Amino acid sequence: MTIFNTAISAAIKAGNEILKIYNDPSSDFSVEKKADNSPLTIADKASHRIIEELLKTTNLPVLSEEGRSISFEERKNWQQFWMVDPLDGTKEFIKQNGEFTVNIALIENTQPVAGIIFVPVSRTLYVGDTKEGAWKLENVKEAITFNDLKNRGQKLPANRQERNFTLVGSRSHANEETKAYIDERTKEHEKIDIISKGSSLKICMVAEGVADEYPRFGPTMEWDTAAGHAIANAAGKKLWHTNMKNELTYNKEDLLNPFFIVK
Repeated sequence: MTIFNTAISAAIKAGNEILKIYNDPSSDFSVEKKADNSPLTIADKASHRIIEELLKTTNLPVLSEEGRSISFEERKNWQQFWMVDPLDGTKEFIKQNGEFTVNIALIENTQPVAGIIFVPVSRTLYVGDTKEGAWKLENVKEAITFNDLKNRGQKLPANRQERNFTLVGSRSHANEETKAYIDERTKEHEKIDIISKGSSLKICMVAEGVADEYPRFGPTMEWDTAAGHAIANAAGKKLWHTNMKNELTYNKEDLLNPFFIVK
């Protein structure tokens, strides 16, 4: 698990760097897109640099949202590589609601086998390995090992508390398909609670067991879901195509995900 510990360290260090920019009183969060020198641009590029530098020591290729564009011809034969989103939750970062994350996944033969999601503002760390399981640890202030996490963290999914059937949805991307899906689920359950959440935290909520499903009828990229997918799988959940027959796969020629449902 040495390389996985390196990735955990990278996620935490990158999150700490993002937090410096996020908490800088001189940062202007009025920008709504990745304009040059905006806090968002500075933050995700700084995060990418830290992650890339540390992951280089694992001798595995890195496919990152903020990295260079890598052709399918170059990466199609990669059997093992890192999939990285240095700062997931653009709108949440700009809105300053704290619901953004650092995502790192280990992909093997198109499948996410290990994932790390770090939430800089809350200092919450989600880690999953499909052979070992998934854990959550709060108040993470420094780099820790996977064994430390297993000893100190909460195993996922947590024991289900008595509650209504719960769906989690995007805080920024509601649409008609999602509303139609919710209407269908409402016919099956007497009461439904709906929680809005940003970034990959929606997948984490299903993995954690505080939500039952996350339907996503909108565009996402592979780096948006890979780490959460690994954590969900490690917790016994799946990221299904909407036909509920196949799971998402990674390192496709087109890195755009199909619509999916986490449950």
